Amino acid sequence: MHDKYISCIFKLSLTSINTTHIDMNISDFFSDKASPLLLISGPCVIENYAITFEVASYLKGLAQELKIPFLFKASYDKANRTSINAFRGPGIKKGLDILSRIKSELGVQILSDVHRISEICDAAEVLDVIQIPAFLCRQTDFILEVAKTEKPVNIKKGQFVAPMDMQNVVDKIRSTGNQKILLTERGAMFGYNNLVVDMRGIPMMQQMDCPVIFDATHSVQLPGGQGTSSGGQREFAPVLARAAVAAGANGVFMEVHPDPDHALCDGPNSLKLESAGRLVTELVGIKRLLNNH
Repeated sequence: MHDKYISCIFKLSLTSINTTHIDMNISDFFSDKASPLLLISGPCVIENYAITFEVASYLKGLAQELKIPFLFKASYDKANRTSINAFRGPGIKKGLDILSRIKSELGVQILSDVHRISEICDAAEVLDVIQIPAFLCRQTDFILEVAKTEKPVNIKKGQFVAPMDMQNVVDKIRSTGNQKILLTERGAMFGYNNLVVDMRGIPMMQQMDCPVIFDATHSVQLPGGQGTSSGGQREFAPVLARAAVAAGANGVFMEVHPDPDHALCDGPNSLKLESAGRLVTELVGIKRLLNNH
């Protein structure tokens, strides 16, 4: 029943495809209220060039097939890992070099997270969108420096922040004149080592006149749940993603990997490439129906 229902949704939505969005510049996304679903996706961290290219190439093809805007996401340094012994990535120089190659060779737009003020200028030379990590979403000086680049900013709502309190964060960014803001819902702490998602947060944050992205894979993370690393329940990511798009989310964020069980970062909550492709196809169908409603 479920497969037949999803197939019906997608077939019905095909009649509403707007091909002008295939190569949409991310800046255009903020001015088009009827934009198709924005896909932000990639591996949690850059492990090496080969895996990064493989994932980016697959996702670009998926986005082109579904005719949706796409931002490739990969981190060059995960400064917020649980353990001092955890893999953090190649670092800013090598990482930005890899992202620059991916951008040039595949013609995709790039998003990555920045953790230090000292990195912002170098990152802005390569990135199309700068992401502020959830743990830094209240760091005023850091937020202002990111906003001053005039790049679009994707700010993750902290696991400790109420949706309505993100207005203060938005105001900080807008105080610099930067109006290109994405807000990303990624769940709230629910006791120890667990997260819960309140879907009411999506329309609440949309009232701030910002597109709202739903982070499907970090929302099923079990922070610190494996002692020296975070656990995750990737099997629930599709459930939450469908609910979020049905609740009106403007886009989805998901981390994917060719072999999540052997990924060097956030494997337990990352999706396999093929399963991510099927899920995004379903989500696009739901979003197109809502746009036509």
